[in-house]
Amino acid sequence: MSNQTNDKGHEMNNKNSRICPVERAGSLDNNIRKWLQNPQKILRPYIEEGMTVLDIGCGPGFFTIDMARMVGESGQVIAVDLQEGMLQKLRTKIQGAELGKRIRLHKSEKDRIGLSEKGDFALAFYVVHEFTNQDEFFKELISLLKPQGLALVVEPPLHVSKSAFEETIQIARDAGFTQLEGPKIFISKSVLLRNG
Repeated sequence: MSNQTNDKGHEMNNKNSRICPVERAGSLDNNIRKWLQNPQKILRPYIEEGMTVLDIGCGPGFFTIDMARMVGESGQVIAVDLQEGMLQKLRTKIQGAELGKRIRLHKSEKDRIGLSEKGDFALAFYVVHEFTNQDEFFKELISLLKPQGLALVVEPPLHVSKSAFEETIQIARDAGFTQLEGPKIFISKSVLLRNG
């Protein structure tokens, strides 16, 4: 198995840096998943009206739509994805909808989120393992959160082992995050992080 080493010496498996293709977007956004990983149930404790929230690796918008409902008319969701095809699926979904006014789409770079404004909350659901340099990802993520802002990181067990997830949490702590108790999410590993 081929491994690469990032600039701090953390080994990352190449197979863990693969990105879900746009063609598989349907598997990310369906009623079965909504039942197993209900966005309202998972995110309601962390999102309030008026917040600016970041959906990192939003894909076709499985969480984005519910996040837009939660932030209300005075809030904003910034939906971030590397693939224009995923953003186009979300764009089509919200076109003409009132909720669409609360959602801003942002195409990230390969290993850089590339936003300038700060959020109150960030969701990184099944995406951190796709970054080849997690050190830089968490340094950028903490810079994008307001003081005491929260980030929920959730990873899939089939792609991310227990030890790899523990290493991810340590990298986040090294970047300045405080580890909090995360929610229990069906067949997933999760951690809640706080800026400060």
